[in-house]
Amino acid sequence: MRTDLIRKTALTAAGLAFTGGAIAGPVTTAFAAESTAKPTSQTQSDRKGHGERQLGVRYEAQPNFYYCGPAAARNALSVQGKDISVDAMAKEMGTTEAGTNSINDITPVLNKETGKTDAYHSVEISKPDADATQTDTLRADIVKTVDNGRAVVANIAGTSTDTDGNTHSFEGGHYISVVGYRDNGNIVRIADSADPNTASYDITVEHLADWIATRGYATS
Repeated sequence: MRTDLIRKTALTAAGLAFTGGAIAGPVTTAFAAESTAKPTSQTQSDRKGHGERQLGVRYEAQPNFYYCGPAAARNALSVQGKDISVDAMAKEMGTTEAGTNSINDITPVLNKETGKTDAYHSVEISKPDADATQTDTLRADIVKTVDNGRAVVANIAGTSTDTDGNTHSFEGGHYISVVGYRDNGNIVRIADSADPNTASYDITVEHLADWIATRGYATS
């Protein structure tokens, strides 16, 4: 069920079942072949071509069902070469077994760890379905943020389908990172901490906007 921006968010039992129990413990794995070939100081990739950019991620799966917020922030910050404990970030975000309240609890942590008070700000998509203006804003925000060498963190809820036709369902809510784009931002790359078997996938920006609807995201 979708809730408003300030509703507490965590993976539900259904969301946990979706992961197949794969998040019983912390997992660190390669996000992509191009990421593993680079040292931490060079995790940001160059442009692959006009209208396309991919950031290198030092991916880590969430260690339990309610750490999606800290894990998404940790994966997002890894593109800047930062390696921060999810436990430390969970403490700063006030994360409990009920989850992390909203994107507004994550944005200040991203700013602190980035070292700039205005590196990130929160944007709400207040409607049940994103309209064209909100989708265009999200697309522009992702391109700008990724071009700045940073990842977007989004609070999502419900079910969506990626560009390969695979379904991703988080009815109780979830947090993900957006770490790249192509086709001028019409297709975006997701880093998802829920399950290392589906750590990375692409989704249309329209689907992502509707996934975020009634919640929000942190962007430059």
